[in-house]
Amino acid sequence: MSTDTTASVSTHILDTSIGRPAEAVTVSLAARGGDERYVTLGASATDADGRCKDLPALPEGTTHVRLVFDTESYFTAKKQAEAQQDAPRVRDSGAFFPEVAIAFAVTPGEHYHVPLLLNPFGYSVYRGS
Repeated sequence: MSTDTTASVSTHILDTSIGRPAEAVTVSLAARGGDERYVTLGASATDADGRCKDLPALPEGTTHVRLVFDTESYFTAKKQAEAQQDAPRVRDSGAFFPEVAIAFAVTPGEHYHVPLLLNPFGYSVYRGS
C-alpha cells in the first residue's frame, strides 16, 4: 500500500496465447532512488489468478522501479505440461523472450498496477488501475 512518502506496486500476467492467467511466473522487484543503482528488494510468483500479492514494499526515496518476469521458465513448464497431456503441438511454444524487464518511474503516494499481456512471441505492458 502506498503512503505519503512511498509508492506501491502490483502486477498480474495474462497469457494471451491461451486466454488465461499465467500461474507460477517468478517476478522480481528492484528499486532505485535518483541516480543510484537498482537494488533487488525481493521476488514473488504469480498465483492461479496470475497475480503477485506479496511483492515487497518500496522504500522511501524510490524514484524508479524494475519488474523482471521469468518468462522462460513459465513457457518451458507449459511446454512440458502440453507434451504430457499429449496435446497438439503449437508452433514452437518456447519463449522468444526469456525474460521481460519493465522499468518505470514512480511518485510517492501513488499506486502502480502494471499488467503484463504475454504470449510466446511477444508481450505488452501498461499502467493499469
